[in-house]
Order: sequence, then structure tokens, then C-alpha cells
Amino acid sequence: MKLQREFFLQPTLKVAKELLGKYIVRKYKGKLIIGKIVETEAYIGPKDKASHAYSKKEQKIKEKLKVINENWKRIKNYVENKEKFIKRILSMKNNKVTKRNLAEYLKGGHIYIYLVYGNYYQLNITTFQEGYPECVLIRSLEPLPRMNADLARIYADHTRMNADMELINSDKEIRKNPFKNQHKSVVLRMNIDPKGPGRVCQYLKLYSSFWGEDLCQSKRIWLIDGEKINKNDIIKAKRVGIDYAGEDANLLWRFYLKNNQWVSKK
Repeated sequence: MKLQREFFLQPTLKVAKELLGKYIVRKYKGKLIIGKIVETEAYIGPKDKASHAYSKKEQKIKEKLKVINENWKRIKNYVENKEKFIKRILSMKNNKVTKRNLAEYLKGGHIYIYLVYGNYYQLNITTFQEGYPECVLIRSLEPLPRMNADLARIYADHTRMNADMELINSDKEIRKNPFKNQHKSVVLRMNIDPKGPGRVCQYLKLYSSFWGEDLCQSKRIWLIDGEKINKNDIIKAKRVGIDYAGEDANLLWRFYLKNNQWVSKK
């Protein structure tokens, strides 16, 4: 079953743990790329010094408003109540708003994606309520290249279409419907190991055009229920690469599946 909004609106740490075992499904050029989430990190700004929304120096209200207004067209279709959204952001302390991290303030279930070191993208999923800059970083996936019962269900639930032609969202590519009267070669085999956040985006073919995308409404990427994970199989650990975060670098906000070979760091 496709994950609905209520799942992503839960507290961030709860979502970070419950995402383990879930499947990310990406429709790409008429086929599906699928990965099981095996490692996540939680970020809860602005009280979290590792968050992109944290700022030691208070950002002026007029600067926050300027960023919001200049980028409103990018998020207006995702915001339920503009007045409450802005009021909540402006009322926070030690937070900052930028063109890049504005998506982090969207309600749970949206994509916050950004370029790191000019080389690769990282995929985050927003969590909790609108106006709160909280998200979960998807650190690693276990690739699922072969068709099985679960993937057959994914196919049946989400890829059947009645039209002969379709427009694949912002890819701007019109293609023949590959799923009509066809049940073979649905899953695309990738030659990239999605171990580590940069490789996750390479594996899923994710780019800047996914910034802000709603996972609950998107036709090209979504999440579904996957495997049931025993609590004893979830390991808590420090997050990776956040030495700049002071004492918050010691928070055990990274979660991964025990004995899973696709985890980036154990």
C-alpha cells in the first residue's frame, strides 16, 4: 500500500525508524527502480545544530520574508495555509530560511533534495507539520532488481494506465504506455550500489527537478509498505559527517538495519 500523508506527519524520530524496510518506487522511462530503505538519519531544526535550518545568528524577519516571497511560486501548490505557514516560520528562534532549504519547511511527505560539493544529490523526506523544518535523510537502500510477489503488487497497484500515451511529469518526454497488456521487464536493473546518500540519488535517478515534490501525489516517485521490521533489528548510532554540530553530533539519530550489507557505516 502506498504511504499516505498521515505517516509522514508523525514525529520525525518515529518516521526515521519506521521508514526502515519501506520501499521507494521510482518510475523512470517506463520502468520501475525500487529500493528498500535500510539506513536513515533524522534532522530536527532549528533545535538541531546539524540541521540546514539551524542558525547560530538570528536571521532577520525581513530576510526570511524575502526568501519566502521570491520562491513562493515553487512551493505555493504544496502549502495549505500561507498565513499560518509564514507565521510559524517567522516565530521560530535560531532558524534560517534559504532558497535551498525552503522545501524542508513543507509538511511531511515532500522531497528536500540538494547538491553536495557540486557533485551529487542527497534525498531527504520532510516530516511532521507544515512550517517545521524537519526531515529524514535516506542514507542507504537495498536494491530490489528482481520481480517478486511484492513487486508484482506494486506493478498492479501503481503502474497500470488506460491511455496509450502519457506525459512523464517534468521529464517532458511523451512515451508509449509500456504497461498496457504487458507484464514483463517491469523492474529496471541498475548498476549502481545505493550505499550512501549520494549513490541513493544516482540509483533512483533523482535530480534538482524533484525539489519539493509531493511523495503522496507524485506519479514518478512514491513510497509503499515493505517488510515488517522487528525493533530489535534497528540499530541507533551517531549521524555521519556532522562534526560541526557540537554536542548534537553525539545524538543517536541515525537508524539502520542490523546485519544488512547495504548500510553505509556501522
